[in-house]
Amino acid sequence: SEPIVGVPPVFYRSQGGLLDVAIDPDFARNHLVYVYYVEAAPVQPPNAHETQEPRFANSLDLSDTVLRGGAVARGRLEGGALRDVQVIWRQVPKTIGRGHFGGRLIFAPDHSLFITSGERMRFDPAQDMSTNLGKVVHINADGSIPANNPFVRTPGARPDIWTLGHRNMLGIAFQPGTGRLWVNEMGPRGGDELNLIERGRNYGWPVVSQGNNYDNSPIPRHATHPEFTPPVRSWNPVISPSGLIFYRGSLLPWRGNAVMGGLSSRSLIRLTLNGANVTDEERIAMGRRIRDVIEAPDGALLVLTDGNDGELLRLAPVR
Repeated sequence: SEPIVGVPPVFYRSQGGLLDVAIDPDFARNHLVYVYYVEAAPVQPPNAHETQEPRFANSLDLSDTVLRGGAVARGRLEGGALRDVQVIWRQVPKTIGRGHFGGRLIFAPDHSLFITSGERMRFDPAQDMSTNLGKVVHINADGSIPANNPFVRTPGARPDIWTLGHRNMLGIAFQPGTGRLWVNEMGPRGGDELNLIERGRNYGWPVVSQGNNYDNSPIPRHATHPEFTPPVRSWNPVISPSGLIFYRGSLLPWRGNAVMGGLSSRSLIRLTLNGANVTDEERIAMGRRIRDVIEAPDGALLVLTDGNDGELLRLAPVR
């Protein structure tokens, strides 16, 4: 089709862009479409001493006078256009830099909306309750705050926070038949994670990690801080996980398995779970960076590759 018109202006350099699209569970009636995108606004020149992760400490662009942050907007899809577009959520605060926006959306069974919000290549925000950076966020479909959010009555805390202590989550999915919510999360130098998301939990970043800083200086492991929730699985070396589904179909013999893309690993990763435990892992070499994966109605996998020559691939058994 032709590109949909009416999408809000998108900052699309580096890790910015139009990062996810979600369809309202009641789309047949209301035609609502939700988009997570990166928006930008001009600001005064930044402070050269602003803290970043060690990998980026020498790459702070003092000519960069733009604040950026993720936002979620919704609009009615009519005749190839989004109409009555409203922004229902924003990362707070915006900051300079062009990475770690998070940016994945998923509707819960009760039709509320979960959002992954990256920590924007900073350390402190993931543990700072006054910001929604480095968090899994939970809102109603209209942007209002659900009454069951864990920090609604916590002084100084943002009420949209569901969990905290995250770095950059590029995959989120509900496990069929269990109600469990899962995310995958990019670690620093090592320490990519698969996390079971439970209300109000703190997953530890940047205090703990299963990896090291980019300069190879050590970060304490989860086992040294039992107050933080450890990952169900971690990877070292990294796989750079992106995209996450639980396979529901029958075209492939993977029903109930988690499937995710790997950017640096250039693969699909299939995980077998027994309850909340991973019991087996298979890597399917793809020879290219995998940005996202979804299941088609017929049970085939639709796989999005990453890069200037990115492709949408359909994977199905040879008949």
